[in-house]
Amino acid sequence: MKEFNFKSNTKMDVIIDKHYITLRPKGVMNVLNRGFTGEKTIDIFDISAVQYKKPGIMTTGYLQLVIKGSQENKGGVFGAVQDENTILFGKKEEEQALKIKAIIERIKEKKHSRRNISSQDTVSVADEIRKLKQLMDEGILTEEEFSKKKADLLGWFE
Repeated sequence: MKEFNFKSNTKMDVIIDKHYITLRPKGVMNVLNRGFTGEKTIDIFDISAVQYKKPGIMTTGYLQLVIKGSQENKGGVFGAVQDENTILFGKKEEEQALKIKAIIERIKEKKHSRRNISSQDTVSVADEIRKLKQLMDEGILTEEEFSKKKADLLGWFE
């Protein structure tokens, strides 16, 4: 679990664990801009996009989480200030925002690549087990060797 604290523009704590990101707005500015929205927990796999806007000299930066099935806020900085799925940050907090973006992308990529590996390799694992069974039937492998190799192949996906 990682926790990030944003204090410059609108105060917000952001907590990330294996599958969820929690946005915890704090302070009067959040109430004025977003109302009494309270804490929000989002399943990271429901995030379809992460929009990053670098802070400028006179403008705030933001990290907008676009959720599957929701309408994306296209109002730039002014819209981001009111969006409950957006983390606002200043120059000093830009590194934290980039870390959050990288963590979300890494978690999503791991799941995506795991899903691709398991769907592509399931057939080849089954084929491999068939080949091992044939070697056992021919007396090239013992039953114990076959069982161990089969367990190794199947255990790879756990």
